[in-house]
Amino acid sequence: MNALAATNRNFRLASRLLGLDSKLEKSLLIPFREIKVECTIPKDDGTLATYVGFRIQHDNARGPMKGGIRYHPEVEPDEVNALAQLMTWKTAVADIPYGGAKGGIGCNPRDLSKSELERLTRVFTQKIHDLIGIHTDVPAPDMGTNAQTMAWILDEYSKFHGHSPAVVTGKPIDLGGSLGREAATGRGVVYATEALLAEYGKSIKGMTFGIQGFGNVGSWASRLIHEKGGKVIAVSDITGALKNPNGIDIPELLKHKEATGSLKSFNGGDSMDPNELLVHEWVTVSYFEWVQNIQGFMWDEEKVNQELKKYMTKAFHNIKNMCQSHDCNLRMGAFTLGVNRVARATILRGWEA
Repeated sequence: MNALAATNRNFRLASRLLGLDSKLEKSLLIPFREIKVECTIPKDDGTLATYVGFRIQHDNARGPMKGGIRYHPEVEPDEVNALAQLMTWKTAVADIPYGGAKGGIGCNPRDLSKSELERLTRVFTQKIHDLIGIHTDVPAPDMGTNAQTMAWILDEYSKFHGHSPAVVTGKPIDLGGSLGREAATGRGVVYATEALLAEYGKSIKGMTFGIQGFGNVGSWASRLIHEKGGKVIAVSDITGALKNPNGIDIPELLKHKEATGSLKSFNGGDSMDPNELLVHEWVTVSYFEWVQNIQGFMWDEEKVNQELKKYMTKAFHNIKNMCQSHDCNLRMGAFTLGVNRVARATILRGWEA
């Protein structure tokens, strides 16, 4: 089952639990807009290369659409469609005023120079600039992209629309990025984990964890769990996986990853099957960055972290309430919470069967 089929299945299960009208269900499932563009750039050696870019804008019933842009060889319509839909439910679960979108370019960023990546990003932005915007669709970094990518998008978009720092989130601090944004997704995982453990009278200290993905989300989650006394016994990413039942020395692993770009050859753990672990990301501090850009007023990092904890803890308890109301697990509780909020907003805006 591919990503889109799996996401649609979970949506339909949530829809059945909520008793949604079949016509409303179909309306919520169909994307608002699907964009596919050709991006041709000159390579550093003078040859031309063509890549395909996508932007799926899934739903805007609760606010501007929001979602990352990823650069990866396997970027294709079904994957982007699934991720855009998930962003719709995810922003609704967090109860922030966004809809969902996702985008990407089918390329391997490791095979492109910095100048080639900049040209590709600017061409992609030129093709979609009139379909994104502060109150329309706000991109962010994702797999294979980063703050520098967002800086290029901001600069290229601003050539058409004037200086618009709120058009993307995940920017460098010097261009209006939010303090705490780099650690935000990992910190959000930790806050949600703390809320879950508190339900059982436990805390992170002394517990064991396995984390799939050791990029921005996973590395920060691992670091924060380690700092709070948790024991990370397994990690994995695209370069490999390792385990240590006595706990991995996360600070040392971070140094090793920075020096080598890989988890391989780290002498503080044994290799393992990388398909055994799972991690979930979050979007909330992107919203905080957008709010700060709109207001023209920057928060300090302590306030960002306080607000993130408040939103994540509230979201967890709302998910638990849905689990109790519909006798379902946490995953389906999150789906029913998100779908229900978007469905209510859609009806209130004037949807008719």
